[in-house]
Amino acid sequence: MTMVHQEGNATADGTRAPWRIGTRGSLLALTQAGTVRDALIAAGQPAELVVIKTAGDLSSDPVQKIGVGVFTSALRDELAVGAIDIAVHSYKDLPTAQDPRFTIAAIPPREDPRDALVARDGLVLGELPAGAKVGTSAPRRAAQLRALGLGLDIVPLRGNLDTRLRKVREGELDAVVVARAGLARIDRLDAVTEALEPVQMLSAPAQGALAVECRSDHTALVEILSGLDDPATRASVIAERSLLAELEAGCTAPIGALAEVVESLDDEGRIVDELSLRACAAAVDGSDVLRASVVGAPDDAAELGRALARELLDMGARELLATEPDDGSPTRAVSSPATDLPNPSPMENSR
Repeated sequence: MTMVHQEGNATADGTRAPWRIGTRGSLLALTQAGTVRDALIAAGQPAELVVIKTAGDLSSDPVQKIGVGVFTSALRDELAVGAIDIAVHSYKDLPTAQDPRFTIAAIPPREDPRDALVARDGLVLGELPAGAKVGTSAPRRAAQLRALGLGLDIVPLRGNLDTRLRKVREGELDAVVVARAGLARIDRLDAVTEALEPVQMLSAPAQGALAVECRSDHTALVEILSGLDDPATRASVIAERSLLAELEAGCTAPIGALAEVVESLDDEGRIVDELSLRACAAAVDGSDVLRASVVGAPDDAAELGRALARELLDMGARELLATEPDDGSPTRAVSSPATDLPNPSPMENSR
């Protein structure tokens, strides 16, 4: 889609002030926001990055302890008061509760959503010995790793990507599991010893996707940002996030979901797009993993996600999500059934 050229950021003297893009200060966050900045500049829209400290950057506690949305609320606060014009989030970090002040004006093309193993000595998952220490920050990853029955010692992990990789390099951990997308964005795919296929490790809803957010009442900017939107990624994320919302679970819950738009043949032999969605809900101790899948039209993405969530609930997902780890910290973040699902059209709020 072609970017729209507008003068929505004109200053009083007629010059064009840059759009202010809020971002966290980590290398990954800066890189992600930088892709949005560069796309705007290429379209003739001046833009600059504004670094904002978040509660997540100031705490070493597990995300499930410090709260859902810990990496995004500070950016939204600055957006609400007009200190920035645009916020760029890792979409999977957004809470599922809707905030009507904002709209997700663009979801750019997604990076590979798979999880990645970074292990000592170039080992793949099946080569790690029983008792090997594997670090992860996500109950979802921990639950699925335990369910594989490999006898691994799953260790809680926080810190930026460089910190996590260093723990392996220095021998503190035998391996870590992180999002492949993050490593791709900071040009560190050389560290990956195995990309984990969905049958082993189903990724978090919206993993690898960015949410480009602005105020709902800034219709000119909504229109400009719509040029960054990728319809296939948007449909996939809508399906995954609607499943998460229907389960009333937040981004730290042990839930995996992955949707893809694929080509198929209809009854008349014509090539059409289909949306394939698969999901899992796991007990954090790995004792049980429920899996289900559904296929439908991309335009029905939200209902497909809700329908698959209801199927998982019928299978007993609610009971699994209510379990707690041995340390008593929560594995399930309950949210309002209202969601921050993006509009089917990123231009809807501009009309």
